[in-house]
Amino acid sequence: MGKIKVDNIRVYAHHGCLSQETAIGSEYRVDVRIDADLTKPSISDTLSDTVDYVHINKIVTDEMAVASKLLEHVAQRILNRIFSEIILVTAAEVAVSKINPPIGGDVEMVTIILSQKRT
Repeated sequence: MGKIKVDNIRVYAHHGCLSQETAIGSEYRVDVRIDADLTKPSISDTLSDTVDYVHINKIVTDEMAVASKLLEHVAQRILNRIFSEIILVTAAEVAVSKINPPIGGDVEMVTIILSQKRT
């Protein structure tokens, strides 16, 4: 078994419940952690035998480009695509953070984290 982490994927997106959030947009950070059997690629040294982190980044950027009211919704879409498109993944965790959220206080970011196992 093994883990792959793709941390601090930075995107500008238009998520939120307030019209100003969806109109103006803001900065986001996405972190993805993947569990997979990495035995074969550790021996073969072949990209097609592993979870390609370029593919993970593409899934994240694609899904972050689709506006949602809630970060939970975006994170679930990312998880759905990971499990649909990358058969080697046995478990995944996605953290979506909104940088400088408009919540009337001095807050660096808010983060939601969803995790899922392949059924």
